[in-house]
Amino acid sequence: MRRRLIAAWMPVFVSCCAALAGACVFHHASSHPTSRSNRRDAIRHAQVWTKTDVGSMDLVAGPQGPGAFKPGETITCDYQEMDMNGLSPKFMCAIAGSDKDVIKVKYGRDNAEVYGEMISTRLLWALGFGTDRMYAVRVICRGCPASVYGGTPMPSGERLFDPATVERKFAGYEIETFANQGWGWDELDRVDPKLGGAPIEQRDALKLLAVFIQHSDSKPEQQRLVCLDQGPRPAPGTDVPCAHPFMFIQDLGLTFGRTDILFHKENYVNVERWGGTTMWAAVDGCVGNLYKPFLGTLERPPIGEAGRAFLADLLGQLRDEQIRDLFTSARVDLRSRKPGLDHSKGGADVDPGDPTLIDEWVAAFKQRRQQIIDRRCPVSTPVR
Repeated sequence: MRRRLIAAWMPVFVSCCAALAGACVFHHASSHPTSRSNRRDAIRHAQVWTKTDVGSMDLVAGPQGPGAFKPGETITCDYQEMDMNGLSPKFMCAIAGSDKDVIKVKYGRDNAEVYGEMISTRLLWALGFGTDRMYAVRVICRGCPASVYGGTPMPSGERLFDPATVERKFAGYEIETFANQGWGWDELDRVDPKLGGAPIEQRDALKLLAVFIQHSDSKPEQQRLVCLDQGPRPAPGTDVPCAHPFMFIQDLGLTFGRTDILFHKENYVNVERWGGTTMWAAVDGCVGNLYKPFLGTLERPPIGEAGRAFLADLLGQLRDEQIRDLFTSARVDLRSRKPGLDHSKGGADVDPGDPTLIDEWVAAFKQRRQQIIDRRCPVSTPVR
């Protein structure tokens, strides 16, 4: 009887997962699993922030180092067949001349994640929080199958994808007991400053920053716990404690809009909805105005005064030029002001490339930043 019920409802469950943009992830064994005790210990003394000179960060060039790309660089790569989570347009591709240098490509002018990943990762990087490295580029795909829709056909038979973003992973190796485990936001409260873990003001600042960007897809696998120890990664089957664990958000595509339980893509990278969403919930104290979508783990987080002041100081160090660069480098002027409208049927929108869109994004950013600066919050208790 039980098997018949499971068989009957499984198609419905899978359909719901698909409708929710791949929200359901089926866990499988990790190639380098760690014990629960080692993972628990890593969380207790994990860091979440590294000091940076915010005002000097180049938000156009972005993070440099091995594998970095120039803004708008054209990359030629060979399509790689790999399983991909989620339903947003993306594929894996090996840089031409190297079958080992494989990158994830997200693409499409109507794909909110192309813009959201760029804005969010550049902002977190500039402020000193961990993030994967994202670059806005043009991608020429060799051998892309028909299942990878979109792109502009070229005479050579290749396809050009523009706009597109490519990803370089944050340093370190994952600390997990099973693949795609990540961490839930409740686990951030288990970090213990007495053991050398991140202080509460940095953790609260990260929560408030998630509210600021409206980090919608907060299920555990969208955050990552890594080990930054120097030297080679431990061999499979060895359970080595990590001396330098770090927690960060790894998937920031569904941001800069308004949280939506069903992940309607028109709600993200939407300047009207982002600018029209207040930073603080309409309750006493300081509670971030962020609602939890399906399977999410962060909702309306309480913020202490130390965390508010910490993030307010970081955001206040951003120069006007940097804020503008944040949005121009992400090419948000290609994103519709009202995503989801059919422009061919008279949608109330401007043509892509309208420079006033950048002005609106900058104004929304400053308005939300000011809400953080002006607020005063209760003093946090040391136990959180």
